Amino acid sequence: KTMSLQSYFKEMTGTGVLSTADQDGHVNAAVYARPHCFDDGTVGFIMPDRLTHQNLKTNDNAVYLFHQDVGEDDRRFDGKRLYLRKLHEDDDQERIASLRRRTYGDSRDGRHLVIFEVEKELPLVGAGDVE
Repeated sequence: KTMSLQSYFKEMTGTGVLSTADQDGHVNAAVYARPHCFDDGTVGFIMPDRLTHQNLKTNDNAVYLFHQDVGEDDRRFDGKRLYLRKLHEDDDQERIASLRRRTYGDSRDGRHLVIFEVEKELPLVGAGDVE
């Protein structure tokens, strides 16, 4: 399963949305790049100290929805939904810089690498395999 997520996000392009909620249940959704997938099965997102990061300080749960790019003639809704639980975060700016897929003209210090356990993985549409 771990390698399948690593392979999937290495090969696929698309649009991702990370949804979080604060301690009172107020929901936020923000566009996020593909997650960084680690060998231990965890995934990570690099984020600034904005609403998503603030929500994760009081509520460890999040959902990442990834809508996979498809061809012009193909209107299917391929992708994944990952139900996540925050494990910890890493503020080592050198590690964060080594993981970034893009470089930015401005300073991006103060970003956080938030690491999650994947509690459940479902297709973008439908319930997936019913056990």
